[in-house]
This record gives sequence, C-alpha cells and structure tokens, in this order.
Amino acid sequence: MRMMTLIFATTLAGHAMADVIFDDFSGDAGTRWDYVADRVMGGVSSGRAEINGAGADAQIRLMGTVSTDNNGGFIQVRRRFSDPWPSSAQGLELQVRGNEETYFVFLKTPNLSRVWYSYRASFVAAEGWRTVKLPFRDFMASHDGMPQSFDPSQVNSLAIVAYGADYEADVTVGRITLY
Repeated sequence: MRMMTLIFATTLAGHAMADVIFDDFSGDAGTRWDYVADRVMGGVSSGRAEINGAGADAQIRLMGTVSTDNNGGFIQVRRRFSDPWPSSAQGLELQVRGNEETYFVFLKTPNLSRVWYSYRASFVAAEGWRTVKLPFRDFMASHDGMPQSFDPSQVNSLAIVAYGADYEADVTVGRITLY
C-alpha cells in the first residue's frame, strides 16, 4: 500500500511541474529578455530579437546571421532571473518553430567561474509549431573546468541560442515551462 502512495505522489508531482510556466512572453517580456551577439567578444554575427503577439499569443523570435569568422559564432536572447526553480524540476518544455536549423538552450548558475561557461542542450526548430522536451540530465557542461551537473534551483539565466556554425537563424519560442 505504501508503494502505491509513493507512486501516486510522484505522478502528481510530475503533473504539477508540467504546469509551471517559466515564460509565456506576455506582459512586459521585452524588459525580461536581452539580445546578445558575439560582437561583444569581437565576432561578426548579427541579428535581432523581437516579441510578437500579445497575451496568450505572445512569442519571442530570434533572427540573424551566425558567423564563426573572427572567433565568433552566436546570437542569443537571454533572461536572467532570481526566483529559484524547484529542485525537483526534471527539465524544460519549449513550444518552438523555425527554419529546420539546430538551436540551443544555455543555462547558467552563479558558481560558474567564466562568463562563457554554461550547460547546453540542443533542439531542431521545425517549420511548424512543436513541443521540444529537454531533460536537465541531457544538458552538458560546456567545459571540463566547471561542475558537470547542476541543481535546477541554482539556475539564474536561460538563453535561446543560435550557435557554433555559419547559418541564417530564425527561431520562435511561444512558451517555456518546467516539468
């Protein structure tokens, strides 16, 4: 009987996590998200991010040219935050569409010793809307000199990133939830 109770509680907890919205890009999303390109480090990538729609239809779109010239290779839109995620969160779900290219989610925690360190997971943004599920266990540390795993409650920055190759980026995210 006790085992059934634990399984039931785990199922309920897992279900509740699916409803935790990190951002739906409604309200004043333009003040929560920042566009950054490799130009801050001498790269030559260029682009922009914009909030489209309103309310339940709001979305963020990242567009531009990613170039690996001059040691560059990224454009991103990122959100820094101080409200902790639950330690029990298992991953992220993103509603995305794009141009069939590979994009990344970069997560940062305060204990990373270099600004370029992050935990990274990739996804392909198909032409039509789809939900992408990124379990935290699939996020890889970007460098050997950093902790190889993280506690979700320590994450304080999330970025949607076009990265690491020469291509035209065009990805739209409609909602990000924790599960």
